[in-house]
Amino acid sequence: MHTSNIVVFNKPFKVLSQFKDDDGRATMAEYIDAPGFYAAGRLDYDSEGLMILTNDGQLQQKISNPKHKLEKTYWVQIEGRADEAQLKQLRTGPVLKDGPTRPAKVRPLGSEVNKLWPREPPIRKRVDKPTQWLEIRISEGRNRQVRRMTAAVGLPTLRLVRVAVGPWRLKGLAVGLWRYDKA
Repeated sequence: MHTSNIVVFNKPFKVLSQFKDDDGRATMAEYIDAPGFYAAGRLDYDSEGLMILTNDGQLQQKISNPKHKLEKTYWVQIEGRADEAQLKQLRTGPVLKDGPTRPAKVRPLGSEVNKLWPREPPIRKRVDKPTQWLEIRISEGRNRQVRRMTAAVGLPTLRLVRVAVGPWRLKGLAVGLWRYDKA
């Protein structure tokens, strides 16, 4: 038995953030062999990146419950180029159907996105549509929130990769791999 109570996992695209699926879709069970560990929060099927799993119920609640306001960092490839007005809207918190979001920290990304692994299948490139990468940090976790935020300001999300949750980072962890970490 390992003494760590955290597993850090780099979830691939089109993998469910659960261990079973009645519809035959790929799940974390195909990647993680850590009995007794459960996801602390979710990451959409069509999103990639950092997931935290734990075998400690209190810690799971602390990580996943929005009342603790644990910051989550996403690298988001958007269709189009964000202008200052759109960035300001994202930073102040756009209004979604379920109400306004909390303010977000948003900045355009540069060459650091070159550290990302290629997505399989790749994003369809359209010559007439430029894309841009943004880093978006939020401290709440509504369903598909980042995608809905970018869409609300006219910048549809093409690819979404979570790179950090609170103090935990991917730190060079290859897609589909996991490691034990400290709480």
